[in-house]
Amino acid sequence: DGLGTPALKDFHIEAHIRTINYILLPILIIYCYFVLFFRNDALTAAEKLLLTLRFFATASFFITCGDFSGVHKSTACKAIRVVSEAIASLRPLYIQMPNPEQAKAQFHQIARFPKVIGAVDCTHVKIQSPGGLEPEVYRNRKMYFSINVQVIGTADLQISDIVTRWGGSTHDQTIFNASRIQARFENGEFGGDLLIGDSGYECRSYMMVPINARTPAEGLYNQSLIRTRNSIERLFGVWKRRFPILSLGIRVTKDTVIKAEYYIVACAVLQNIAVRAKEADPPVDPNVDVEVQPEADVEIVADENERNARYQVRRGLIENYFANLR
Repeated sequence: DGLGTPALKDFHIEAHIRTINYILLPILIIYCYFVLFFRNDALTAAEKLLLTLRFFATASFFITCGDFSGVHKSTACKAIRVVSEAIASLRPLYIQMPNPEQAKAQFHQIARFPKVIGAVDCTHVKIQSPGGLEPEVYRNRKMYFSINVQVIGTADLQISDIVTRWGGSTHDQTIFNASRIQARFENGEFGGDLLIGDSGYECRSYMMVPINARTPAEGLYNQSLIRTRNSIERLFGVWKRRFPILSLGIRVTKDTVIKAEYYIVACAVLQNIAVRAKEADPPVDPNVDVEVQPEADVEIVADENERNARYQVRRGLIENYFANLR
């Protein structure tokens, strides 16, 4: 039926789909038709897509989503699974490290921090207890169950890398150490370009984190880093308001945790599509709790280690760049 059907015209996109509007839908509809068009189901590809977007916007039970679309909950569940996988499969097209020169210019405009191509942090996506033999793997230090999602974000609030396979009990640094993006930086793929993180991460030649400031230059370094890194916190806020399922919670079992990962990646793809389409940021919703994770309670490494190779880049930035800023 496509996008021109009365049913779709009457669908309240702005209220139910959190700013994913007609600008974005054709891109995804075309792809979903390739995947879903020849399946003889109760719903068209377009209806399946809208059902899935509503699910992301409300975190409703499958039976509620099915009632809304006039189908059985099993049909709704299947549609949401298939469409989520289809959207998530667009990841290579929409989630990738940015053009370095453009990224560095955008980050520099925030607070004059040089050579930054990404801000890294983790955010907890709430889930119900998956059960099984090791559910505590998913219990975070705030005592609820979650997936600890690592994201590298850009200054314009796009997601350039995402890791979704770790339970809420896993430390941010552990996730980074095991990630493919860490290996790419370690292998020198990004040259002298930098990531910025909070004190939960180790300082490395490519990872700039706060320092125990003892000089004006070090204080300026910290101020610039904190202001620049705020972009990742803003990204998490916008992302979770746009797709409240990331805040309200995902219902899983030990056998369906992988579905939650598909939902999260699909929402990341949609976030980037929304930014590129210049969608307005979603309004603050008092019914959606966007929790800002506090910085990890990790002691910042003292200056006696500054001669270590992994700190030389930071020391050079402070002495040769921030010391000369006016």
